[in-house]
Amino acid sequence: WCNYWIHSEHLNDESGKMSKSKGDFLTVSLLESKNFSPLAYRLFCLTSHYRKTLVFNYDVLEQNQKVYEKLIRKCLNIKNNLDGSLQENEYNNYNNLFKLALENDLNTSNAITVLYDVIKNENINNKTKYELIKSFDQVLSLNLLEDNTKKIDDNINEYILSKIEERNQAKANKDYALADSIRDELLEKNIKLIDSREGTTYEIL
Repeated sequence: WCNYWIHSEHLNDESGKMSKSKGDFLTVSLLESKNFSPLAYRLFCLTSHYRKTLVFNYDVLEQNQKVYEKLIRKCLNIKNNLDGSLQENEYNNYNNLFKLALENDLNTSNAITVLYDVIKNENINNKTKYELIKSFDQVLSLNLLEDNTKKIDDNINEYILSKIEERNQAKANKDYALADSIRDELLEKNIKLIDSREGTTYEIL
């Protein structure tokens, strides 16, 4: 049973409104066949407002795919490095901001901004960030705390994590030449290190 019905604006491409009769409409299976995550497309839609016309092309979707993958890595890094106990004041404050965005004519774009504000806030511990992300994702449905990346062998994962730790130690000792050599060594093996405020993660190229 639906209490509300929302008619969103049309999805356009550069030539105008997409339509079945023109043969240029999107399906989930079409996106997947082109190696795009449907959730990257969902993020693309959520970062706009439902009353606004969206202009679609595959370059835009490719950018959103990269943004989505980066967002997932940040959320997983938080999930895998929980610390402290729940900061109730911060939790309630950001939860209210998220709800206010949605109550403002379903402004999902502002809600996404609140999510990024939580991730970037250095005064919030990872336990609180994790609980907020989990709460937000009940609405966003972006699977923010699920590892959607390709699974790799545990031994390879353990090797990469040990090299990351070795590199972190080298940087702590201000041995930047060693840190760079570890990064380059992994890159030669098609393993790209990604440094962020939350720590270092990796991507298999």
